[in-house]
Amino acid sequence: MSSSDSRFIYGFHAVIAKLRSSPDDVREIFLDRARQDARARDLAKLAETLGVRLIPSDGARLDGMSGNAARHQGVVARVAATQRVLKLDDVLDTLAEPALLLVLDGVQDPHNLGACLRVADAAGAHAVIAPKDRACGLNATAIKVASGAAESIPYITVTNLARTLRELRERDILILGAAGEADTDLYAVEQSGALAWVLGAEGEGLRRLTRDTCDRLVRIPMHGSVDSLNVSVASGICLFEALRQRGRKT
Repeated sequence: MSSSDSRFIYGFHAVIAKLRSSPDDVREIFLDRARQDARARDLAKLAETLGVRLIPSDGARLDGMSGNAARHQGVVARVAATQRVLKLDDVLDTLAEPALLLVLDGVQDPHNLGACLRVADAAGAHAVIAPKDRACGLNATAIKVASGAAESIPYITVTNLARTLRELRERDILILGAAGEADTDLYAVEQSGALAWVLGAEGEGLRRLTRDTCDRLVRIPMHGSVDSLNVSVASGICLFEALRQRGRKT
């Protein structure tokens, strides 16, 4: 397969999710030969079961394939260039830690989507979720703005966002919606467990049904003259507060 019809994805979550959702698209997996832990062994076993070639590699080679991304975690996969549909269960079922998800409701600017993917990747989120309708989709502009994050963090589109949020709740994942008029302060909410942050587009905010489906509405405290933030900035504030609280618990 030539470079024009293939691409690299990296990180255990992204690679395992790809193996589960569309194994025929995974051409080969490059695994750091220094990793002998259970996670690496489980990945190797899954690849063998699915008939995917596994190539032991060194860190320098993996760095080059992933564009020197610090979060490749010792695994890079060469996959078909075509984006395939990922299912949320394929991601959640691979997690060995509480889920951290970013849900975008009504974000139609690909620049904002790309920036949100980049922020979510930096915060260690496990997936970004968006509705198929009233969303821009993962186009070339969003991928470029994401600066590699589109390859490392699963982007999942769903038909019915409210139903997806209810399904997350059934998995004991707390659903927090960002809303400027909410009474509860961002920093007063416990966020160290399984969590999905839901954010809407700047100006419109969350749709009514989305708001009603959240467990709690939370506001980002604003101390200046502006009353709203770009969705990617707001996403970063929310996700990194969750990350800070998780670090405090370890």
